[in-house]
Amino acid sequence: MSPALMAATDLVGRLGPSEQEHLLWARELQAMSLTFHIPLVCFGISFPAIVLFMEGLYLRTGDETYRALAKRWSKVMLLLFAVGVVTGTILSFEFGLLWPNFMATFGDVFGLAFGIEGFAFFIEAIFIAIYVYGWDRVPRKIHLSLGVPIVITGVIGSLSVLTVNGWMNDPGGFDIVNGEITNIRPWEALFNGFFWHELAHMYFAGYMVTGFIVGGVYAFAYLKGDRSRYVRAGMIVPLTVACLASPVQVIIGDWAGREVTKAQPIKLATFEGLGQTQKDAPFHLLGWYDKSTGEVKDAIKIPYLLSILAYHDPTHVVQGLDSVPEADRPGPINTVRFAFQAMIMIGSGLMLFGLFYAFVWYRKGRLPTTKWFYRVAVIAGPLSVVALIAGWVTTEVGRQPWIVYEVMRVDGAVTNAGGLQIAFFVALAIYLSLAAAVLWLLRRLAARPPQVETPGTVA
Repeated sequence: MSPALMAATDLVGRLGPSEQEHLLWARELQAMSLTFHIPLVCFGISFPAIVLFMEGLYLRTGDETYRALAKRWSKVMLLLFAVGVVTGTILSFEFGLLWPNFMATFGDVFGLAFGIEGFAFFIEAIFIAIYVYGWDRVPRKIHLSLGVPIVITGVIGSLSVLTVNGWMNDPGGFDIVNGEITNIRPWEALFNGFFWHELAHMYFAGYMVTGFIVGGVYAFAYLKGDRSRYVRAGMIVPLTVACLASPVQVIIGDWAGREVTKAQPIKLATFEGLGQTQKDAPFHLLGWYDKSTGEVKDAIKIPYLLSILAYHDPTHVVQGLDSVPEADRPGPINTVRFAFQAMIMIGSGLMLFGLFYAFVWYRKGRLPTTKWFYRVAVIAGPLSVVALIAGWVTTEVGRQPWIVYEVMRVDGAVTNAGGLQIAFFVALAIYLSLAAAVLWLLRRLAARPPQVETPGTVA
């Protein structure tokens, strides 16, 4: 055992065991909260920039259609920001309530990131309110500039949270001496080894999710027969953003996969269900992992592909699940496999869709005419959300049984408090109520004609 793992064992041993019932409900509650919150993070990352781009088109062309879209989207942006405040606050409480040993032990290490997030949040809240209120009340160019801090703080706030997740997967910035966390280096923890690829992967995912969802709404209207300039512009801008991001995301995914291979080889083995360490490792498409045999059953086997994906070498040795004790293997393995395969299959499909769109636009200077293009555009939004959630399941469940990789186990971090079942259903009721309220408000907003967004402006 390495010195780091010996120190970690001593640290975890001091924390004491927790009941599996608490662990199960804590994980379920955290997973549900992240599922509701992460799509809102995508809008926080990318939607302000798309709104500002649309307003910039209005300033450049004077076309009131662009202004109507930008103004309406800014109201949606404000609504989603408000909902994100609620879900983000719940998540903040959950970190402390569900994982008290984790927060008490490592709060000083990554506390700087949460401090930056809080600062960014307050600045964003101020400017998003001014921006939405400022339509028709301030000169046009000044109004556009008021949106710039929203874009910057949206990036900084989400960046801070991503650094913490990256640190959980690649911990650093501290030493463990006699079971105590010492010599804390917060900036080293902030810019950890997983920081850059997680940042890029999540940011391009944000533009894909936002672009495909917003573009899909207008693609649906287009299919219903509304061919107005308002609908066309509302579809083309976000859809173009998403389609340009999707091929780049595949490249970033390859980069992220190779970083995971180096730092967390057991997670890679879980992606594939690779029971035995071997060279010339194949990749199995579909199928399921049989724990009793350590093999993938009823799958399409593609020889050498896992070695190629992980090392860009078809003969390279890939570490299998057999290289660690069963207690140190992620699980459930099939949950990780299914999530990983859903992510890459949907991501690949969206990449092909984006390339098709770019090809037609480049060759003919127009949108594709086939109805299937618009049908796919409609379902691309929900599929991108599925891929997003599947990606986070892959990352988080694939790190199990560690909350801090090879330093603190999840069962050593969880609370021993009861009542988590009640908290789960209370949180579920809150999330469902929020979702219903958002859908109702969005439908009311969509029912208003675009002309209500284009009164006279301040010169």
